[in-house]
Amino acid sequence: MDINDLRSLFTVLAFIAFIGIVWWAYSDRRKATYDEAAMLPLDDDSPFVPTGPQVTKNQERKSS
Repeated sequence: MDINDLRSLFTVLAFIAFIGIVWWAYSDRRKATYDEAAMLPLDDDSPFVPTGPQVTKNQERKSS
């Protein structure tokens, strides 16, 4: 067994691992979890109310 055989074996094992990860990620058991995560940005309980510019203590020190 030379280095090229090892490289080929590693390539095949990496491809099998990739297929396994893709199969795991797209399995039906994960659908509910992914649907819930997809809705997180839209599930905002309090609406955003913009106010005037916010001045922090660091900005006050830098300007003076």
